[in-house]
Amino acid sequence: MNPIRESDLMMTRRQLFGRAALGLGTAALANVLGPDLLAKGQAPGTHFAPKAKRVIYLFMSGGPSHHDLWDYKPKMREMFGKDLPGHVRDGQRITGMTSRQKTLPVCPSKYTFTKHENNDRGLWVSELLPHTAKVAKELAVVYSTFTEAINHDPAITYIQTGSQIPGRPSLGAWLSYGLGRVNENLPGYVVMHARSKFPEQSLFGRLWGTGFMPSDHQGVLLRSEGDAVLYLKNPAGVSSKDRRAQLDTLAALNQQQYEEFADPEILARIKQHELAYRMQTSVPELMDLSGESDATFELYGEEARQAGSFAACCLNARRLAERGVRNIQIFHRGWDAHGGLPREHESQCKDIDQGCYALIKDLKQRGMLDETLVVWGGEFGRTSYCQGKLTKDNYGRDHHPRCFTTWMAGGGIKPGITYG
Repeated sequence: MNPIRESDLMMTRRQLFGRAALGLGTAALANVLGPDLLAKGQAPGTHFAPKAKRVIYLFMSGGPSHHDLWDYKPKMREMFGKDLPGHVRDGQRITGMTSRQKTLPVCPSKYTFTKHENNDRGLWVSELLPHTAKVAKELAVVYSTFTEAINHDPAITYIQTGSQIPGRPSLGAWLSYGLGRVNENLPGYVVMHARSKFPEQSLFGRLWGTGFMPSDHQGVLLRSEGDAVLYLKNPAGVSSKDRRAQLDTLAALNQQQYEEFADPEILARIKQHELAYRMQTSVPELMDLSGESDATFELYGEEARQAGSFAACCLNARRLAERGVRNIQIFHRGWDAHGGLPREHESQCKDIDQGCYALIKDLKQRGMLDETLVVWGGEFGRTSYCQGKLTKDNYGRDHHPRCFTTWMAGGGIKPGITYG
Protein backbone atom coordinates (compact mmCIF):
# COMPACT_ATOMS: atom_id res chain seq x y z
CA MET A 1 0.00 0.00 0.00
CA ASN A 2 1.32 3.41 -0.92
CA PRO A 3 1.30 5.48 2.33
CA ILE A 4 0.85 8.66 0.29
CA ARG A 5 -2.57 7.53 -0.99
CA GLU A 6 -4.88 9.05 1.56
CA SER A 7 -7.89 7.27 0.09
CA ASP A 8 -6.30 3.87 0.85
CA LEU A 9 -5.50 4.93 4.39
CA MET A 10 -9.12 5.99 4.86
CA MET A 11 -10.36 2.44 4.14
CA THR A 12 -11.15 0.57 7.35
CA ARG A 13 -10.61 -3.13 7.90
CA ARG A 14 -14.38 -3.65 7.79
CA GLN A 15 -14.62 -1.85 4.45
CA LEU A 16 -11.81 -3.97 3.02
CA PHE A 17 -13.54 -7.24 3.94
CA GLY A 18 -16.88 -5.85 2.73
CA ARG A 19 -15.53 -4.98 -0.70
CA ALA A 20 -13.81 -8.35 -0.98
CA ALA A 21 -17.10 -10.11 -0.18
CA LEU A 22 -18.96 -8.06 -2.77
CA GLY A 23 -16.39 -9.02 -5.38
CA LEU A 24 -16.75 -12.72 -4.63
CA GLY A 25 -20.56 -12.43 -4.64
CA THR A 26 -20.56 -10.66 -8.01
CA ALA A 27 -18.33 -13.30 -9.52
CA ALA A 28 -20.59 -16.07 -8.21
CA LEU A 29 -23.74 -14.35 -9.51
CA ALA A 30 -22.19 -13.92 -12.95
CA ASN A 31 -21.38 -17.63 -13.02
CA VAL A 32 -24.95 -18.57 -12.07
CA LEU A 33 -26.72 -16.16 -14.44
CA GLY A 34 -24.23 -16.29 -17.29
CA PRO A 35 -25.93 -19.06 -19.35
CA ASP A 36 -29.38 -17.47 -18.92
CA LEU A 37 -28.14 -14.06 -19.95
CA LEU A 38 -26.47 -15.48 -23.05
CA ALA A 39 -29.60 -17.45 -23.95
CA LYS A 40 -31.80 -14.36 -23.82
CA GLY A 41 -29.67 -12.47 -26.29
CA GLN A 42 -30.50 -8.92 -27.30
CA ALA A 43 -34.00 -7.65 -26.54
CA PRO A 44 -36.12 -7.19 -29.66
CA GLY A 45 -36.64 -3.61 -30.82
CA THR A 46 -39.95 -1.82 -31.20
CA HIS A 47 -42.06 -2.34 -34.31
CA PHE A 48 -41.75 1.32 -35.25
CA ALA A 49 -38.82 3.67 -35.67
CA PRO A 50 -38.43 6.22 -32.84
CA LYS A 51 -38.82 9.80 -33.98
CA ALA A 52 -38.43 12.06 -30.95
CA LYS A 53 -35.01 13.69 -30.67
CA ARG A 54 -35.94 16.18 -27.98
CA VAL A 55 -38.63 16.88 -25.35
CA ILE A 56 -40.29 20.17 -24.38
CA TYR A 57 -42.23 19.66 -21.15
CA LEU A 58 -44.75 22.37 -20.21
CA PHE A 59 -45.45 21.68 -16.54
CA MET A 60 -48.45 23.39 -14.92
CA SER A 61 -47.50 23.29 -11.24
CA GLY A 62 -50.37 23.22 -8.75
CA GLY A 63 -52.83 20.98 -10.58
CA PRO A 64 -54.92 22.60 -13.34
CA SER A 65 -58.63 21.78 -13.36
CA HIS A 66 -59.36 19.30 -16.13
CA HIS A 67 -63.07 19.95 -15.49
CA ASP A 68 -62.71 23.57 -16.57
CA LEU A 69 -60.22 23.10 -19.42
CA TRP A 70 -60.44 19.73 -21.19
CA ASP A 71 -62.78 17.15 -19.66
CA TYR A 72 -66.28 18.12 -20.80
CA LYS A 73 -68.97 16.68 -18.50
CA PRO A 74 -72.36 18.22 -19.45
CA LYS A 75 -74.25 15.82 -17.15
CA MET A 76 -72.71 17.57 -14.16
CA ARG A 77 -74.86 20.63 -14.88
CA GLU A 78 -77.94 18.59 -13.98
CA MET A 79 -76.33 17.73 -10.63
CA PHE A 80 -75.31 21.25 -9.65
CA GLY A 81 -75.06 21.56 -5.86
CA LYS A 82 -76.17 17.99 -5.13
CA ASP A 83 -74.04 15.99 -2.72
CA LEU A 84 -71.55 13.74 -4.51
CA PRO A 85 -72.84 10.16 -4.28
CA GLY A 86 -70.69 8.00 -2.03
CA HIS A 87 -70.23 5.29 -4.67
CA VAL A 88 -68.54 7.81 -6.99
CA ARG A 89 -65.74 8.44 -4.54
CA ASP A 90 -65.74 4.75 -3.53
CA GLY A 91 -63.51 5.26 -0.53
CA GLN A 92 -60.88 7.30 -2.30
CA ARG A 93 -58.74 9.41 -0.04
CA ILE A 94 -59.50 13.13 0.13
CA THR A 95 -57.37 15.88 1.64
CA GLY A 96 -57.84 17.40 5.09
CA MET A 97 -59.03 20.58 3.40
CA THR A 98 -62.39 19.02 2.45
CA SER A 99 -62.62 15.90 4.63
CA ARG A 100 -64.56 17.84 7.29
CA GLN A 101 -67.03 19.49 4.93
CA LYS A 102 -70.60 18.48 5.73
CA THR A 103 -71.32 18.04 2.03
CA LEU A 104 -69.33 17.63 -1.18
CA PRO A 105 -71.52 19.51 -3.69
CA VAL A 106 -71.12 18.63 -7.36
CA CYS A 107 -69.54 21.54 -9.17
CA PRO A 108 -69.94 21.73 -12.96
CA SER A 109 -67.73 24.09 -14.91
CA LYS A 110 -69.13 27.55 -15.56
CA TYR A 111 -67.32 27.71 -18.91
CA THR A 112 -68.59 26.93 -22.39
CA PHE A 113 -66.94 24.03 -24.23
CA THR A 114 -66.74 23.81 -28.01
CA LYS A 115 -66.12 20.68 -30.03
CA HIS A 116 -63.19 21.03 -32.42
CA GLU A 117 -62.41 18.79 -35.36
CA ASN A 118 -59.47 16.43 -34.90
CA ASN A 119 -58.58 13.04 -36.38
CA ASP A 120 -60.78 11.14 -33.95
CA ARG A 121 -64.14 11.76 -32.27
CA GLY A 122 -63.56 15.49 -31.95
CA LEU A 123 -61.98 17.43 -29.10
CA TRP A 124 -63.96 19.45 -26.56
CA VAL A 125 -61.99 22.49 -25.41
CA SER A 126 -62.94 25.18 -22.90
CA GLU A 127 -63.44 28.78 -23.92
CA LEU A 128 -60.44 29.53 -21.67
CA LEU A 129 -58.11 28.04 -24.31
CA PRO A 130 -59.16 29.54 -27.67
CA HIS A 131 -55.64 29.53 -29.13
CA THR A 132 -54.70 25.99 -28.10
CA ALA A 133 -57.99 24.79 -29.60
CA LYS A 134 -56.68 25.83 -33.04
CA VAL A 135 -54.12 23.01 -32.98
CA ALA A 136 -56.61 20.31 -31.94
CA LYS A 137 -55.49 18.17 -34.90
CA GLU A 138 -51.95 18.04 -33.50
CA LEU A 139 -52.85 17.02 -29.93
CA ALA A 140 -53.09 13.58 -28.38
CA VAL A 141 -55.22 14.25 -25.29
CA VAL A 142 -55.18 11.70 -22.47
CA TYR A 143 -58.09 12.12 -20.04
CA SER A 144 -57.17 9.21 -17.76
CA THR A 145 -53.78 10.21 -16.34
CA PHE A 146 -53.58 9.35 -12.65
CA THR A 147 -51.11 9.36 -9.79
CA GLU A 148 -50.77 8.00 -6.26
CA ALA A 149 -49.84 11.25 -4.45
CA ILE A 150 -52.49 13.64 -3.16
CA ASN A 151 -50.29 16.52 -1.99
CA HIS A 152 -48.22 18.84 -4.15
CA ASP A 153 -44.61 18.14 -3.28
CA PRO A 154 -44.75 14.31 -3.41
CA ALA A 155 -46.98 14.50 -6.50
CA ILE A 156 -44.64 16.85 -8.38
CA THR A 157 -41.63 14.82 -7.26
CA TYR A 158 -43.33 11.65 -8.51
CA ILE A 159 -44.17 13.14 -11.92
CA GLN A 160 -40.65 14.54 -12.36
CA THR A 161 -38.60 11.64 -11.01
CA GLY A 162 -40.82 8.55 -10.87
CA SER A 163 -40.68 8.44 -7.07
CA GLN A 164 -42.43 10.34 -4.29
CA ILE A 165 -39.24 10.11 -2.25
CA PRO A 166 -36.74 12.92 -2.96
CA GLY A 167 -33.29 11.98 -4.21
CA ARG A 168 -34.06 10.22 -7.49
CA PRO A 169 -32.78 11.54 -10.84
CA SER A 170 -35.22 13.67 -12.83
CA LEU A 171 -36.50 12.69 -16.27
CA GLY A 172 -34.29 15.26 -17.98
CA ALA A 173 -31.24 14.03 -16.07
CA TRP A 174 -31.86 10.49 -17.29
CA LEU A 175 -32.15 11.74 -20.87
CA SER A 176 -28.90 13.66 -20.54
CA TYR A 177 -27.14 10.68 -18.95
CA GLY A 178 -28.40 8.21 -21.55
CA LEU A 179 -28.15 10.30 -24.71
CA GLY A 180 -25.52 12.91 -23.95
CA ARG A 181 -25.37 16.42 -25.42
CA VAL A 182 -25.66 17.39 -29.08
CA ASN A 183 -24.34 20.93 -28.63
CA GLU A 184 -21.21 21.05 -26.48
CA ASN A 185 -21.74 24.78 -25.90
CA LEU A 186 -25.13 24.36 -24.21
CA PRO A 187 -26.47 22.03 -21.49
CA GLY A 188 -28.36 18.92 -22.47
CA TYR A 189 -31.13 19.85 -20.03
CA VAL A 190 -32.47 23.39 -19.55
CA VAL A 191 -35.17 24.57 -17.12
CA MET A 192 -37.16 27.82 -17.19
CA HIS A 193 -39.67 29.27 -14.72
CA ALA A 194 -42.43 31.30 -16.37
CA ARG A 195 -43.89 34.23 -14.51
CA SER A 196 -47.34 33.84 -12.92
CA LYS A 197 -49.64 36.02 -10.83
CA PHE A 198 -50.28 33.12 -8.45
CA PRO A 199 -46.90 31.50 -7.67
CA GLU A 200 -47.96 29.72 -4.47
CA GLN A 201 -46.20 26.37 -4.73
CA SER A 202 -42.45 26.21 -4.19
CA LEU A 203 -40.31 24.36 -6.70
CA PHE A 204 -37.07 22.75 -5.56
CA GLY A 205 -33.87 22.15 -7.50
CA ARG A 206 -34.15 18.41 -6.93
CA LEU A 207 -37.04 18.39 -9.44
CA TRP A 208 -34.45 18.88 -12.19
CA GLY A 209 -31.57 17.36 -10.25
CA THR A 210 -29.55 14.19 -10.81
CA GLY A 211 -30.02 12.39 -7.49
CA PHE A 212 -27.38 9.67 -7.33
CA MET A 213 -26.08 10.30 -10.88
CA PRO A 214 -23.19 12.66 -11.78
CA SER A 215 -24.31 16.25 -11.29
CA ASP A 216 -23.21 17.41 -14.76
CA HIS A 217 -26.50 15.94 -16.02
CA GLN A 218 -28.73 18.17 -13.86
CA GLY A 219 -30.92 20.83 -15.44
CA VAL A 220 -29.43 24.29 -15.86
CA LEU A 221 -31.83 27.05 -14.84
CA LEU A 222 -32.25 29.93 -17.31
CA ARG A 223 -33.33 32.93 -15.26
CA SER A 224 -35.82 35.50 -16.53
CA GLU A 225 -34.34 38.46 -14.64
CA GLY A 226 -30.77 39.68 -14.61
CA ASP A 227 -28.18 37.30 -15.99
CA ALA A 228 -29.79 34.30 -17.67
CA VAL A 229 -27.26 32.05 -15.92
CA LEU A 230 -25.58 33.22 -12.73
CA TYR A 231 -21.84 33.94 -12.70
CA LEU A 232 -21.34 33.57 -16.46
CA LYS A 233 -19.88 37.06 -16.77
CA ASN A 234 -16.24 37.57 -15.84
CA PRO A 235 -15.63 39.91 -12.88
CA ALA A 236 -14.35 43.38 -13.65
CA GLY A 237 -10.69 43.27 -14.65
CA VAL A 238 -10.72 39.56 -15.56
CA SER A 239 -10.31 38.84 -19.28
CA SER A 240 -11.32 35.67 -21.14
CA LYS A 241 -7.63 34.77 -21.32
CA ASP A 242 -7.35 35.12 -17.54
CA ARG A 243 -10.45 33.01 -17.04
CA ARG A 244 -9.08 30.30 -19.36
CA ALA A 245 -5.83 30.17 -17.39
CA GLN A 246 -7.74 29.96 -14.11
CA LEU A 247 -9.88 27.07 -15.36
CA ASP A 248 -6.86 25.18 -16.68
CA THR A 249 -5.16 25.46 -13.30
CA LEU A 250 -8.34 24.49 -11.47
CA ALA A 251 -8.86 21.50 -13.79
CA ALA A 252 -5.31 20.30 -13.12
CA LEU A 253 -5.88 20.49 -9.36
CA ASN A 254 -9.23 18.73 -9.65
CA GLN A 255 -7.65 16.01 -11.80
CA GLN A 256 -5.09 15.39 -9.05
CA GLN A 257 -7.95 15.00 -6.58
CA TYR A 258 -9.71 12.58 -8.90
CA GLU A 259 -6.60 10.44 -9.28
CA GLU A 260 -6.38 10.37 -5.49
CA PHE A 261 -10.01 9.63 -4.61
CA ALA A 262 -11.66 8.46 -7.89
CA ASP A 263 -14.81 10.41 -7.00
CA PRO A 264 -16.93 10.85 -10.19
CA GLU A 265 -18.27 14.14 -8.83
CA ILE A 266 -14.80 15.63 -9.34
CA LEU A 267 -15.00 14.85 -13.07
CA ALA A 268 -18.54 16.30 -13.12
CA ARG A 269 -17.16 19.50 -11.59
CA ILE A 270 -14.47 19.76 -14.29
CA LYS A 271 -17.09 19.26 -17.03
CA GLN A 272 -19.40 21.88 -15.53
CA HIS A 273 -16.62 24.47 -15.33
CA GLU A 274 -15.79 23.88 -18.99
CA LEU A 275 -19.44 24.11 -20.02
CA ALA A 276 -19.85 27.36 -18.08
CA TYR A 277 -16.86 28.81 -19.93
CA ARG A 278 -18.36 27.94 -23.33
CA MET A 279 -21.76 29.24 -22.25
CA GLN A 280 -20.25 32.72 -21.84
CA THR A 281 -20.73 33.13 -25.59
CA SER A 282 -23.55 30.67 -26.39
CA VAL A 283 -26.09 31.91 -23.80
CA PRO A 284 -26.02 35.64 -24.73
CA GLU A 285 -26.56 34.62 -28.36
CA LEU A 286 -29.42 32.32 -27.33
CA MET A 287 -31.20 35.00 -25.28
CA ASP A 288 -30.86 37.72 -27.93
CA LEU A 289 -34.27 37.80 -29.65
CA SER A 290 -33.45 40.76 -31.92
CA GLY A 291 -33.14 38.44 -34.91
CA GLU A 292 -36.67 37.08 -34.55
CA SER A 293 -39.15 38.38 -37.12
CA ASP A 294 -42.26 40.45 -36.48
CA ALA A 295 -44.27 37.45 -37.70
CA THR A 296 -42.79 35.35 -34.91
CA PHE A 297 -43.80 37.87 -32.24
CA GLU A 298 -47.24 38.11 -33.81
CA LEU A 299 -47.52 34.32 -33.51
CA TYR A 300 -46.39 34.18 -29.87
CA GLY A 301 -47.97 37.49 -28.87
CA GLU A 302 -46.43 40.70 -27.60
CA GLU A 303 -45.80 39.07 -24.21
CA ALA A 304 -43.03 37.10 -25.90
CA ARG A 305 -40.97 40.29 -25.82
CA GLN A 306 -41.18 40.31 -22.02
CA ALA A 307 -38.51 38.17 -20.36
CA GLY A 308 -40.01 35.62 -18.00
CA SER A 309 -43.44 35.43 -19.59
CA PHE A 310 -44.68 31.99 -20.58
CA ALA A 311 -44.71 33.05 -24.24
CA ALA A 312 -41.07 34.17 -24.01
CA CYS A 313 -40.15 30.85 -22.42
CA CYS A 314 -41.89 28.98 -25.25
CA LEU A 315 -40.01 31.03 -27.84
CA ASN A 316 -36.74 30.32 -26.03
CA ALA A 317 -37.69 26.63 -25.92
CA ARG A 318 -37.93 26.58 -29.70
CA ARG A 319 -34.57 28.37 -29.96
CA LEU A 320 -32.99 25.85 -27.57
CA ALA A 321 -34.44 22.97 -29.59
CA GLU A 322 -32.96 24.45 -32.76
CA ARG A 323 -29.56 24.54 -31.06
CA GLY A 324 -29.59 20.88 -30.09
CA VAL A 325 -30.79 20.92 -26.47
CA ARG A 326 -32.50 17.57 -25.91
CA ASN A 327 -34.64 18.31 -22.89
CA ILE A 328 -36.33 21.64 -22.18
CA GLN A 329 -38.74 22.20 -19.31
CA ILE A 330 -40.96 25.17 -18.53
CA PHE A 331 -42.58 25.39 -15.10
CA HIS A 332 -45.65 27.61 -14.73
CA ARG A 333 -46.88 27.90 -11.14
CA GLY A 334 -50.17 29.02 -9.62
CA TRP A 335 -52.74 26.39 -10.65
CA ASP A 336 -53.72 25.37 -7.10
CA ALA A 337 -57.26 26.81 -7.03
CA HIS A 338 -58.88 25.78 -3.75
CA GLY A 339 -61.04 28.88 -3.92
CA GLY A 340 -61.76 31.55 -6.51
CA LEU A 341 -60.95 29.13 -9.31
CA PRO A 342 -62.58 31.12 -12.12
CA ARG A 343 -60.58 34.26 -11.40
CA GLU A 344 -57.30 32.36 -11.03
CA HIS A 345 -57.71 29.99 -13.98
CA GLU A 346 -58.77 32.78 -16.30
CA SER A 347 -55.51 34.57 -15.49
CA GLN A 348 -53.45 31.38 -15.74
CA CYS A 349 -54.93 30.42 -19.10
CA LYS A 350 -54.33 33.90 -20.45
CA ASP A 351 -50.67 33.38 -19.51
CA ILE A 352 -50.18 30.06 -21.29
CA ASP A 353 -52.78 29.70 -24.06
CA GLN A 354 -51.14 31.56 -26.94
CA GLY A 355 -47.67 30.32 -26.03
CA CYS A 356 -48.75 26.65 -26.24
CA TYR A 357 -50.44 27.22 -29.57
CA ALA A 358 -47.52 29.23 -30.98
CA LEU A 359 -44.90 26.68 -29.92
CA ILE A 360 -46.67 23.83 -31.72
CA LYS A 361 -47.38 25.98 -34.77
CA ASP A 362 -43.81 27.28 -34.89
CA LEU A 363 -42.26 23.81 -34.59
CA LYS A 364 -44.61 22.54 -37.29
CA GLN A 365 -43.74 25.37 -39.68
CA ARG A 366 -40.01 24.74 -39.20
CA GLY A 367 -40.32 20.99 -39.77
CA MET A 368 -39.30 20.22 -36.18
CA LEU A 369 -42.55 18.96 -34.64
CA ASP A 370 -42.16 15.36 -35.85
CA GLU A 371 -38.87 15.12 -33.94
CA THR A 372 -39.95 17.16 -30.89
CA LEU A 373 -42.24 15.70 -28.22
CA VAL A 374 -44.25 18.46 -26.53
CA VAL A 375 -45.94 17.47 -23.25
CA TRP A 376 -48.44 19.55 -21.23
CA GLY A 377 -49.77 18.65 -17.79
CA GLY A 378 -49.67 19.03 -14.02
CA GLU A 379 -49.13 16.79 -11.00
CA PHE A 380 -52.82 15.91 -10.47
CA GLY A 381 -56.32 17.15 -11.31
CA ARG A 382 -59.13 18.82 -9.34
CA THR A 383 -62.23 17.36 -7.74
CA SER A 384 -65.67 17.27 -9.33
CA TYR A 385 -67.06 18.67 -6.06
CA CYS A 386 -66.59 22.14 -4.64
CA GLN A 387 -64.26 23.09 -1.85
CA GLY A 388 -65.89 25.80 0.24
CA LYS A 389 -68.96 27.76 -0.81
CA LEU A 390 -70.44 26.94 -4.23
CA THR A 391 -72.10 29.49 -6.48
CA LYS A 392 -72.66 29.42 -10.22
CA ASP A 393 -69.94 32.00 -10.75
CA ASN A 394 -67.42 31.09 -8.08
CA TYR A 395 -66.06 27.88 -6.64
CA GLY A 396 -62.89 26.06 -5.67
CA ARG A 397 -61.73 22.51 -6.25
CA ASP A 398 -59.59 20.23 -4.08
CA HIS A 399 -56.76 17.92 -5.24
CA HIS A 400 -57.78 14.86 -7.26
CA PRO A 401 -54.98 12.38 -8.05
CA ARG A 402 -57.09 9.62 -9.61
CA CYS A 403 -57.88 11.40 -12.87
CA PHE A 404 -56.49 14.37 -14.78
CA THR A 405 -55.72 15.43 -18.33
CA THR A 406 -52.38 15.48 -20.13
CA TRP A 407 -51.77 16.27 -23.77
CA MET A 408 -48.87 15.53 -26.08
CA ALA A 409 -47.94 16.63 -29.59
CA GLY A 410 -45.25 15.71 -32.09
CA GLY A 411 -42.37 13.31 -31.55
CA GLY A 412 -44.08 10.35 -33.21
CA ILE A 413 -47.25 10.62 -31.11
CA LYS A 414 -50.41 9.94 -33.12
CA PRO A 415 -51.91 13.41 -33.69
CA GLY A 416 -55.49 14.50 -33.25
CA ILE A 417 -56.72 11.74 -30.95
CA THR A 418 -58.31 11.48 -27.51
CA TYR A 419 -57.75 8.65 -25.06
CA GLY A 420 -59.52 7.65 -21.86
